[in-house]
Amino acid sequence: MSIFAGKTLMITGGTGSFGNAVLNRFLKTDIAEIRIFSRDEKKQDDMRHEYQAKMPEVAHKIKFYIGDVRSLESCRAAMPGVDYIFHAAALKQVPSCEFFPMEAVKTNVIGTDNVLTAAIENKVKCVICLSTDKAAYPINAMGITKAIEEKVAVAKSRYSGETKICCTRYGNVMCSRGSVIPLWIDQIRNGNPITLTEPKMTRFIMSLEEAVDLVLFAFEHGQNGDILVQKAPACTIQTQAEAVCELFGGKKEDIKVIGIRHGEKMYETLLTKEECAKAEDMGDFYRVPADNRSLNYDKFFTEGDTKRVSIDEFNSDNTRRLNLEETKAKIASLEYIQNELNGIANLAK
Repeated sequence: MSIFAGKTLMITGGTGSFGNAVLNRFLKTDIAEIRIFSRDEKKQDDMRHEYQAKMPEVAHKIKFYIGDVRSLESCRAAMPGVDYIFHAAALKQVPSCEFFPMEAVKTNVIGTDNVLTAAIENKVKCVICLSTDKAAYPINAMGITKAIEEKVAVAKSRYSGETKICCTRYGNVMCSRGSVIPLWIDQIRNGNPITLTEPKMTRFIMSLEEAVDLVLFAFEHGQNGDILVQKAPACTIQTQAEAVCELFGGKKEDIKVIGIRHGEKMYETLLTKEECAKAEDMGDFYRVPADNRSLNYDKFFTEGDTKRVSIDEFNSDNTRRLNLEETKAKIASLEYIQNELNGIANLAK
């Protein structure tokens, strides 16, 4: 019996990389139903046909709901009978959010509020909101809206009744939609140099499977209002690019540095210094409990925390740094990469 035995799970933004990873993990278990809630009917139709072809015996468990998290009414319409929600719908591309910040607000902030409002009304047992390292010390519109998403989730948790609300915050998910590794593979195949922003830039790296693991850990072990973080390793962008070159036959000497783009940092932070002061170490994960102090503002002027002075943040510069061989092994283990490499091997025959 799985934790989802006989239950209904809804995934917002469910046609994306994360939704596919969840379907591949749970569709063949004893889960009763997985609802895919998104606004793109073409992606839903593609997903429907894909799973009818590769998992015909369980594809009937997937139910598709056209809707938009920006609309409270469409969230409400999809919610009756749902036990659990993984809230993955978001605008995630840094450049597009920089140019259209109010669109990011509508999806990442208002959309989250709508999902949580409908979930509380329908007495959904648990909602896990997916966030990002860019929400810690945010400098771009995407990170700022995801930071507000976290604040909305924590605030809602204070009066969510039967509904547990948690956030998960993680770094770069390798080979997810719009990420850099698929771009580099295409550049190598087309005979073009790999382009990278800044060789010394560091980023947390994790697989889609690890992203699902983090959400499941929050689902099982998180308490209402928690933010949960995986202790992810990191590598430099140069190391990651060289690893892809070695795997796919690219020329390292042709790597082209294009410079840091607007809204980018040299390193990312998963836990701020302030959060580290109250974080609980849970082995492979950190738990940041909600600040549930009362709204008596007078106390903020008389009570502080001396412990915070001596705590450092958890970022991609001070976490475990992967070398080239470790990075190559982590990338090579991904199903996406194995399929791409097999494709190359089959073409060569």
